[in-house]
Amino acid sequence: MKKTIIVTVSVILLIACCGLGGFLWYKYWFVFAEGVKAGNLNKVEYKGYIFKTYEGTLIQAGLKSGQMAGTVQSNEFRFSVVDKELADSLMRCSGKNVELHYKQYKGALPWRGMCDHVVDGIIAVSDDKGIW
Repeated sequence: MKKTIIVTVSVILLIACCGLGGFLWYKYWFVFAEGVKAGNLNKVEYKGYIFKTYEGTLIQAGLKSGQMAGTVQSNEFRFSVVDKELADSLMRCSGKNVELHYKQYKGALPWRGMCDHVVDGIIAVSDDKGIW
């Protein structure tokens, strides 16, 4: 009887741990989407209280309707950057048109950034004179 209870409890704990582990992997490490966004790089900043991360905003061409009727707002793409060298490169591109490669996760981790979109590469940078 005692052995049956121990085995049953062990199996239940194993299933619960695997389920929790699977959920955490899906929520925070599974790449839900991957793609490219293009627009005018508005800002990249280093901020945070405990975990300092690089956060940026890209203003995309076009407009989208706001939440209130009759309002129009710019289409912003908010993102995080994990790599310091990439963040430094993006800081030098502020105000230019850029194409950024990103990965989208289902949730944000404090040390990875405040956004679920994480930029991992610069595809192209251009100004009014063309790509350089």
